[in-house]
Amino acid sequence: MTQEVEYVEVARAESERGELVLRERRPVEGGPTSLELRANGVFVMDTVEVSTERAMAHAALAVVEEPLAVLIGGLGLGFTMHEVLADSRVERCAVVEIEPALVEWMRTGVVPEGPALLADERVTVVEADIVAALQEAREASYDLVLLDVDNGPGYLVHAANAALYEPPALADARRVLGPGGALVVWSAAEAPQLEASLRSTFETVTTQRHDVQLQERDEQYWLYVAST
Repeated sequence: MTQEVEYVEVARAESERGELVLRERRPVEGGPTSLELRANGVFVMDTVEVSTERAMAHAALAVVEEPLAVLIGGLGLGFTMHEVLADSRVERCAVVEIEPALVEWMRTGVVPEGPALLADERVTVVEADIVAALQEAREASYDLVLLDVDNGPGYLVHAANAALYEPPALADARRVLGPGGALVVWSAAEAPQLEASLRSTFETVTTQRHDVQLQERDEQYWLYVAST
């Protein structure tokens, strides 16, 4: 039986990419509330089903012996960053987020866990397009690159994000990784073309399927792990 819920808008912002909305999901008959993030009306993520955001960090951290420097593309609601920072081996974590409003909501506590995460002295937040950030980053400047800026190549929130999954951007991600480094890409669906592009750029590529339940629906999310 589907639980009846109501939504209360918490914050809203407009940018050149459109509308960003954070809203609270409240069960009508009581129970835990949750936050949901939408971009131009498209579901991006919520604070209930975050297992794959966490798994993304764990998958990356498991394949690199010394993940001293980490680059995360996409701030989201901070769950991937939280898992990265929980690893004591990490000395530096750069987060690239294109939406200034999302950074502000995290910094000011609109997202409750945000202030503590951004206060970590290892964290640097850069408000930029991740594709441009990868182009400009120094060679071999990171041990891990984690990309979760969209719903994957098959379900783009913004058409311009398609460039992130194409060979030039993936080659830039490969270039900024040091020896033994790894790239992990999150996708809301299986992405064979992405896998093929990764295999043409990296020495080793593995895929992970994760079965999840999203707001009472069975879904499958995918992680693509590419190693140098």
